[in-house]
Amino acid sequence: MFGKRTNVGAETRARTPEPAVAAAPKSAAAAPAAAATAPQPVEQRKSEQYYATKSMIFAALIEAIDLAQLSKLDPDNAREEIRDIVHEIVAIKNVVMSISEQEDLLEDICNDVLGYGPLEPLLMRDDIADIMVNGATKTYIEVGGKIQLTGIRFRDNAQLMNICQRIVSQVGRRVDESSPICDARLLDGSRVNVIGPPLAIDGPALTIRKFRRDKLTLDQLVRYASISPEGGEVLKIIGRVRCNVLISGGTGSGKTTLLNCLTNYIDADERVITCEDAAELQLQQPHVVRLETRPPNLEGQGSVTMRDLVKNCLRMRPERIIVGEVRGPEAFDLLQAMNTGHDGSMGTLHANSPREALSRLESMITMGGFSLPAKTIRDMIVSSIDIIVQAARLRDGSRRITHITEVLGQEGDVVTLQDLFIYEILGEDANGRIIGRHRSTGIGRPRFWERARYYGEENRLGAALDAAVVEGPVD
Repeated sequence: MFGKRTNVGAETRARTPEPAVAAAPKSAAAAPAAAATAPQPVEQRKSEQYYATKSMIFAALIEAIDLAQLSKLDPDNAREEIRDIVHEIVAIKNVVMSISEQEDLLEDICNDVLGYGPLEPLLMRDDIADIMVNGATKTYIEVGGKIQLTGIRFRDNAQLMNICQRIVSQVGRRVDESSPICDARLLDGSRVNVIGPPLAIDGPALTIRKFRRDKLTLDQLVRYASISPEGGEVLKIIGRVRCNVLISGGTGSGKTTLLNCLTNYIDADERVITCEDAAELQLQQPHVVRLETRPPNLEGQGSVTMRDLVKNCLRMRPERIIVGEVRGPEAFDLLQAMNTGHDGSMGTLHANSPREALSRLESMITMGGFSLPAKTIRDMIVSSIDIIVQAARLRDGSRRITHITEVLGQEGDVVTLQDLFIYEILGEDANGRIIGRHRSTGIGRPRFWERARYYGEENRLGAALDAAVVEGPVD
């Protein structure tokens, strides 16, 4: 089948570039669900001899196959062809390896040619939240809220950079010395950030925020104690009755997951438009338009910013606008949209408390060049945002919704807030796990009560608030 296959016994190259094969990598969705839920050990570091042998066989493989022909095969047939050739090379080179080592070698080489190389086994695992690659020799993962070092390594920084290029090119982006920072996504929606040399001194830094194959719901967050049952019920109602919601939290606190959960309660007949830097939201409604920013080209032209997207989507007859993350002057346009008939719009931003979230919004608008008095900006915030949901990643690695807070109005120059639910930390157990509880602050009728009545949800809302006032058992 392959014209170059007769060259299996040729001398190996001293340095072989990583091939860029167009065949799609194995999807993480192909992994069995049962395996994804079970805790898995951190990958063990292989010996230097293993990597030397792999490099030698890999170089001989490149001499033996025609990559153009290989890319025309479906992934399964391509993997079988590679395995057959590698078996021949091992026999010809008289490589002494155990059966298990040979299987590991075959899988690694197939991943190098067809997928994302050493990252493939990590991408297959659903218990990993983040993958952090710091150059060719150090790869960390986050499991259960804790960061740990793995035995995964790349052949060299050139291989790592090649894999980074392969990832970002799938969404029409690039990363090189002239453009060393890039945001992208994997085919399953996982968020990717790459920063390469010369900015990354010790080799390319690749960070992947993985998506779960099984999308989390508010009911699951209740089971994980991220929110109480009553608090989860209030969030469902908030999503249903078209409150304008701002989700606030630190890095890795679960803002995007929570945003996905809230959007589950948008009616199926609503037209929803999402604006993101790297498309990662997973809305389930049938009428969703997904928009994504675009970086400038090689000449520095053609960029499309988040503000461009938000301004344009106002002309697309949206009923709700979802902004993946508010970072700059697009905050002004989002507030304008919330205040001009697009009720039920949502967005996320980085902040450590509900009040800090409002301060950051004000700062973003001010830094965007809008010459508006502070009081005018606060008036806009108060009239636009109904609810702030605060998420946090606690010191034990657990994630909690710490506040469900209403924006009430202004007293003088101060925006007045009202907490509906808060999370109280009571201590920690012998294993260092945080012990706490969610409780209602006892508000009888929140500001959005009439909105809930309009949608026929006032009885559910009242029951959830009343039930949470009584202090229950500790989580």
